[in-house]
Amino acid sequence: MSQPQPQSPVLVPAAEAETLADGPTSLITLLADADATHGALTVNRSLLHKTSPGAPPHFHTRTTETFFVIDGTLEVLAGDEILTLNQGDLLVVPPNLPHAFAPAPGRHADILCTFTPGIARFDYYRLLERVYKGEAEPQEIGASSEQFDNHYFDSPTWRSRQTG
Repeated sequence: MSQPQPQSPVLVPAAEAETLADGPTSLITLLADADATHGALTVNRSLLHKTSPGAPPHFHTRTTETFFVIDGTLEVLAGDEILTLNQGDLLVVPPNLPHAFAPAPGRHADILCTFTPGIARFDYYRLLERVYKGEAEPQEIGASSEQFDNHYFDSPTWRSRQTG
């Protein structure tokens, strides 16, 4: 009987992690993409300042997204419900469940996000930064839906949160 071949652990020293700005009020730190984890997961950390719009309504067809709140307060659209997550809270969003997220009004949110199984997403975050800097067109985000498994839609529930 053959023994399984162990894989090497994945270590990402904080000083070597790439940090991007996808807008004036949020930073994304790229920790481990699918190629580094042999497809097991993708991990990033997002720091959303008080006025950050966060991520608009979307869903993923191939991955489960998990949110862990390191600090602050995060509001998350999950289906047609808006949930409030506080420091230490964890939320698991299965494939095909519509969701969006942003810091609660007047608060910030520092979150760890994982995608399982892993999907190469770091180029998506780099695209967001290029759009923010005016180096790419916003239409490129929509055109990349299948590649990065981000499928955007309008949510009256999430819209009412922003205007209400």
